[in-house]
Amino acid sequence: MYTAVLIREHAERMEEAAEWFAGKWGIPAAEYLASMRASAAGGGAVPQWYLLLDGDGCIAGGCGVIENDFHERRDLAPNLCALFVEPAHRRRGLARRLVDLALDDMAGLGLGRLYLITDHEGLYERMGWSFIGTVRCDGGELSRMYASPQRG
Repeated sequence: MYTAVLIREHAERMEEAAEWFAGKWGIPAAEYLASMRASAAGGGAVPQWYLLLDGDGCIAGGCGVIENDFHERRDLAPNLCALFVEPAHRRRGLARRLVDLALDDMAGLGLGRLYLITDHEGLYERMGWSFIGTVRCDGGELSRMYASPQRG
C-alpha cells in the first residue's frame, strides 16, 4: 500500500524530499527545497511536488510540476519533471499513479494540460501522452517532448 503526499500539504517532508530528488537527478537539494517552499506558499498552481510513500513511510517515488524543465519551448508549460520510482518499487504502476496524481491535482488548480521532456520511448504513450517532437534542452542536447491528455 502506498500513500500519496502533496508536498504543499506536508512541509515536514520537504527537506527529505529535496534530498531524495537531488540524489536522483543531480540538481542541488537547495533548488528543490526552494521550489517546494514556493508550492507551500500558495502563490499559484506551479510549482508542485508529489511523493508516494511505501508502508514504512519511505519515499518510493516522486515527481514535480515546474514552469519549464530546462528546454527551449517556454510556450509549452507547465512541465511534469523529475519522475522517478525506486527500483524496488517498479512494475507496480507507481509511475502512472504519480503522473495521474499530478494531472488530477493540476486540473483541480485550473491547468488541464502538462508537458514533459524525456529520453524514454513508450512509457508516456502508454499513459495517453502525445509525442510533439524533439526540442533542444538548455544544455544543447535534444529530447523528446510530450503533451498530456487534457484533464478537467
